[in-house]
Amino acid sequence: MNFRKIKLYVLPIAVIAVIIYFGYASFHKNKIVQAQEVWSMVAEESSVNYETAIFAGGCFWSMEAPFEKLEGVLSVVTGYTGGQKVNPTYAEVSSETTGHLEAVEVRYNPNQITYEMLLQVFWRSVDPTDAEGQFIDHGAQYLSAVYYNSNEQQKLAEASKKALALSGRFDKPIVTKVLPALTFYKAEENHQDYYKKNPISYKINQLGSGRGTFLDKTWGNDRDVKSPVSDYKNFNKAEKLKTLTKLQYNVTQYGADEQPFHNEYWDNKAEGIYVDIVSGEPLFSSNDQFDPNTGWPSFSKVLEPNNIVFKESDGLFSAITEVKSHYADSSLGHVFNDGPKPTGLRFCINSASLKFIPKDELEKSGYGMYAGQF
Repeated sequence: MNFRKIKLYVLPIAVIAVIIYFGYASFHKNKIVQAQEVWSMVAEESSVNYETAIFAGGCFWSMEAPFEKLEGVLSVVTGYTGGQKVNPTYAEVSSETTGHLEAVEVRYNPNQITYEMLLQVFWRSVDPTDAEGQFIDHGAQYLSAVYYNSNEQQKLAEASKKALALSGRFDKPIVTKVLPALTFYKAEENHQDYYKKNPISYKINQLGSGRGTFLDKTWGNDRDVKSPVSDYKNFNKAEKLKTLTKLQYNVTQYGADEQPFHNEYWDNKAEGIYVDIVSGEPLFSSNDQFDPNTGWPSFSKVLEPNNIVFKESDGLFSAITEVKSHYADSSLGHVFNDGPKPTGLRFCINSASLKFIPKDELEKSGYGMYAGQF
């Protein structure tokens, strides 16, 4: 074997491979969307009419976790509200000269969780009888309050407060105020998701404050409020998988890709929504479908962001962001940032992972809430 001749061939091939690698990676670099970058764009451009609720319950570090764990809650932001100072800092609010309270702004999907339930979580997170603050934190900035954004929220908050007062759970008057919402100012970044960033410090703070002990004693087994169980959780996945075709199974369970231009929905022009083929959870709308000439159904945004999960995985030349369904954990496809404005996103999805519900069948199929879109 002539190793010199082999080396003469191997070296150029290796050089060409490197050139192709970096050329391909450079060409596609701008088309790759990292998972953590997708959520804000998805939330802003979603067709879901998200609503916000604002609660003040003492130290805002302690008010994030109770809401963030709820199904249907998209985000919880710590901040300041109720006062007159524009763009206050933590130090200014702590000086009790701004009129602001530490608070959280909860953004939620009313199709998945109600404002009434958020109120129940709030009451189970505070001492509504404390007129000087919350637990070991005393001062004007630590008072409790419910800030309503609409007449409906006001009515529900006042009714909820009255019901709590009549429940006999507390032997002192309920002093938490129900007030109209004012401008909410986001707190400094080090105060966002404090319980995640500083778990040890947070636990020490919780133990030292006495909040947990008080709430356990007051509410007992009723302390935790459970979100309504989604219909998309109540299905027998093993049995449902048996009904799939081989292609549907390989796509949803193993992340395989079907052939472009030879799949069911790549050129679908009918109006309706697309749901997960396994669980039935709503994913995309035909209103957001467009044809980028790739041969797969593509969408500029998602129908229900809480039903979508983004996962970064290794591609041939770089990381790619996979799109999966929340409840069924089905592999759907991938997301890129070469889509149309305003999102700039292109959700490239396999038809085999989807079931299309025409607009005329939405009501009888249990998706009547989406009929108004068409």
